[in-house]
Amino acid sequence: MFNLANPQYLYAFALIPILIVIYIITKRIRKKQIEIFGEEEILSKVMPLVSTRRPNLKFILLIIALSLVIFSISRPQFGSKLKEVKTEGVEIIIALDVSNSMLAQDIKPNRLEKAKRSISKLLDNLHNDKIGLIVFAGKAYTQVPITTDYSATKMFLSSINTDFIPVQGTAIGEAIRLGIKSFGPENESKKVLIIITDGENHEDNPLQAAVEAKEKGILVYTIGMGDNRGVPIPIVGSSDYRKDNNNNVIITKLNENMLIDIANAGGGIYIRANNFRTGLSKLYDEIEKLDKTELEAYVYSDYEDVFQYIIFLALMIILFDFLILERKNRKLEKLKLFNLRL
Repeated sequence: MFNLANPQYLYAFALIPILIVIYIITKRIRKKQIEIFGEEEILSKVMPLVSTRRPNLKFILLIIALSLVIFSISRPQFGSKLKEVKTEGVEIIIALDVSNSMLAQDIKPNRLEKAKRSISKLLDNLHNDKIGLIVFAGKAYTQVPITTDYSATKMFLSSINTDFIPVQGTAIGEAIRLGIKSFGPENESKKVLIIITDGENHEDNPLQAAVEAKEKGILVYTIGMGDNRGVPIPIVGSSDYRKDNNNNVIITKLNENMLIDIANAGGGIYIRANNFRTGLSKLYDEIEKLDKTELEAYVYSDYEDVFQYIIFLALMIILFDFLILERKNRKLEKLKLFNLRL
């Protein structure tokens, strides 16, 4: 497992483009100054040992060496083995609606994108809790099994869109039942299932599923995305809106009553999202008040530093850069090694 012990030093890479810009500007100024004395072709005959390519090569080598040094001080490491650690936290599974209605723009930029950004912010604040991710439309699928790997979860989260599930609809009940299975019956930790949707359930009976979850010790919270006044659903890449079989524009509304009933049946609470907040952080504050239980997780340990090898490579490049003279060497020029003219 790869790891950076001091990732904050990677910000030093911002120096690289600055140095490149300074070098280019300096080269142009120098070229203009030389042009005062005559044309470049004539001056090259007068000064045959002056090389125009070697300074560029030396600068490139210097940039490579500097990049390696910056990367090395961030202390790259490789984990050699896994170990079991025990922490106190809560198991959370988020079920995210990815049906076409989540593209409605009553919440900017749209319901789905707003929800994804809020989940990402939540992941930044998690520490010892476990997280899982389910996506659902007409069917429900596990996107991320319950884990403590927040970085991997964010990576999968960023790729989610409405094309993930070909079967359209909003099967909230199926998502809840999949969440029940995803926790696992053998774990006695606190379990929370958060449903993020506009509540337009078309497929099953989510209230019964929420009752089943509560009976198994799983609290079901709901977050309503959208406006109950109704808005059209835009077609991605077009200025038009989705229409039904009669060519009428489809209007999607937040089914708030349904989501309130689901939360009540599941022993949780309901929060309505808006353009300023989704309510996910507020829900997490409520979850934090729950009694924490011991969680088991596996993490990489015994990390081995490899920065010394990168430093050695950087030193070799610097040495090679030092050996390259900016002026041509008469003796080496006669050898014409590899027919290169430096």
